[in-house]
Amino acid sequence: MNRQQEYVLRTIEERDIRFVRLWFTDILGTLKSVAVAPAELEQAFTEGIGIDGSVIEGFTRVYEADMVVQPDADTFQVLPWRERTARMFCDIHMPDGTPAATDSRHILRRALDSASREGFTFYTHPEIEFYLFNEPYDPKTGPVPVDQAGYFDHVARGDGHDFRRGAIDTLEQMGISVEFSHHEGGPGQQEIDLRYADALSMADNIMTFRTVVREVALQQGAFASFMPKPLAPWPGSGMHTHVSLFEGDTNAFYEPGAAYELSQTGRRFMAGVLAHSREICAVTNQWVNSYKRLWGGGEAPAYVCWGHNNRSALARVPMYSIGKGHSRRVEVRSIDSACNPYLTYALILASGLRGIREGYDLPPEAEDDVWALTDAERRALGIDPLPQSLGEAVAVMEESDLVAEVLGEQVFDFYLRNKWQEWGQYRSQVTQFELDRYLLHL
Repeated sequence: MNRQQEYVLRTIEERDIRFVRLWFTDILGTLKSVAVAPAELEQAFTEGIGIDGSVIEGFTRVYEADMVVQPDADTFQVLPWRERTARMFCDIHMPDGTPAATDSRHILRRALDSASREGFTFYTHPEIEFYLFNEPYDPKTGPVPVDQAGYFDHVARGDGHDFRRGAIDTLEQMGISVEFSHHEGGPGQQEIDLRYADALSMADNIMTFRTVVREVALQQGAFASFMPKPLAPWPGSGMHTHVSLFEGDTNAFYEPGAAYELSQTGRRFMAGVLAHSREICAVTNQWVNSYKRLWGGGEAPAYVCWGHNNRSALARVPMYSIGKGHSRRVEVRSIDSACNPYLTYALILASGLRGIREGYDLPPEAEDDVWALTDAERRALGIDPLPQSLGEAVAVMEESDLVAEVLGEQVFDFYLRNKWQEWGQYRSQVTQFELDRYLLHL
């Protein structure tokens, strides 16, 4: 028992906690949990809790089903919306104590260890978008947004204000710092930006964030959706993420006097992210619906390019932090809010590190609105498109040595099978669009 574990046990007793939920994540980023009584927690710290991994999406095969959930005492928090209930994130082990190859946290930790061996710490700062809809949901009429407001609108007595205040209060009670919040561009669409943290803590925070947002929405008679593109005429929901590498207390992306104050390390990192963005797209944008966000306009990046004041670009160097060495960073804009944050950040980091190791050259900056260019103009500028469908994204990922290396053979194989299956199921559907357009005319 270490000091943090002893603190957790003491806090549980002092606050009369009755249930402890052990949280973990499947390969697709779905939160799972098993609840234990406080009396069992000391044993859980020392020995873990046995689970049947074969019933969890992508965890293991049926003939090697036994797995162990090991709570991480550093992630202990009391749940504000559940009386006398707390949670901890967990690592997944095999019965012999080795980390499970299919544990998303382990995959990210492995990527962070690789960065650490090169002297880097990886920090992330996500801007998380989502929609709020009225309850109950009627499939016949579709989702009804809680308001008809738009970007940065301040709506008198608006449901969004009350919701964001309630969500932020709850997040901060759980130790998650919020930097900004506002109404986004679509009706009922919200954005809440989390203050930067190391990538593993942030991935845990994102999983907590989604749960908090859904819980607070339900308390207010609404429901929240992180679906990338729930409303056809309106912008999709992204998770633009600002990333940076630090060497000790020094921002490795900062160089006074350089263009945009971005160091060679920062330029090569961004070059790596751009070079591998098509390969990792099936993870950063993992659903059939993700590609309706990327190719549906609304400032979603559909082309592989970068800029400094260009919100049509996939990667961007924000200019409002000029002169602040600790704040020099790169914004990756392709990620959507429904990704698995552990796998996504592992692949973003691995792409950037490969760019640094192999000395990738950053392509010329895209100064124009890339959406407004013709295909010929984009080709002349060397600007490639992101995959236009999940099927195309999976086909590109299938050939990627980088993704296979980062995810590991078992996760890589499962992910490909799962996503090919989703793509096949989608292609077999007859949509309302097809019925409306063709049924009576062909």
